[in-house]
Amino acid sequence: MAESILYKRKLEGKVAIVTGGASGIGEATAYLFAKHGARMVVIADIQEELGQQVAKSIGLNYSTFVRCDVANEKQVEAMVELTVKKYGQLDIMFSNAGITGSLEQTVLDLDLLALDHLFKINVRGMAACVKHSARAMVERGVRGTIVCTASVAGSKGATQKTDYYMSKHAVLGLVRSASRQLGKYGIRVNCVSPSGVATALACSLLGMDAEQAEKAFEPHASLKGIALKVGHVADVVLFLASDDSGFVNGHDLAVDGGWLD
Repeated sequence: MAESILYKRKLEGKVAIVTGGASGIGEATAYLFAKHGARMVVIADIQEELGQQVAKSIGLNYSTFVRCDVANEKQVEAMVELTVKKYGQLDIMFSNAGITGSLEQTVLDLDLLALDHLFKINVRGMAACVKHSARAMVERGVRGTIVCTASVAGSKGATQKTDYYMSKHAVLGLVRSASRQLGKYGIRVNCVSPSGVATALACSLLGMDAEQAEKAFEPHASLKGIALKVGHVADVVLFLASDDSGFVNGHDLAVDGGWLD
């Protein structure tokens, strides 16, 4: 009784998909969704071994892994259809899969083939996840929630990583348009915009370990004495996916500790 009073499970009975769920922000969010009572968390990723491990760790009664390359629309569509067929509904889509690209992508030396590859995942893949999850929700009359991973990069410019910054601006455009179009169905669409997080992907790009990456990110935030962790981002995704944000739509929620220009 005391536990039920102190701890409210915010996603009781919900079915959720988490793309990029095998590691980083997606992994942390998958665990948190399950902790908050999600009936099933579908982990979608191309990292099969890691994804299977996460699903097993959560518990195969509550989580399953589906291999899905979000750059392939047919795979996204099949993933959503499989989820609805097996579990009867789709309540939450956390469209999180993405890549960072090369630090050297500047306007004067822009590699357009690399840009195309990054956009297939960060923009086209994000759009496919929003499209097919929204279709499933509309067809079944589900007042669902869609959360996309954007970035503080979506509100700024940069001296490098031009294609990555462009892609995150595109995510904001997608979320703001989708929220206006899907609101009439009771479907909310929002995004979370983290600043630098020391995920394995970010550390690999920077050639640093987690502690070094956090120290590199620290000067940019006005909030001192704390480093941004994947759990902080997962907490915000939970807020946007749950009824706690029941009248929040088309919003870009920054998790950046007051990231400075």
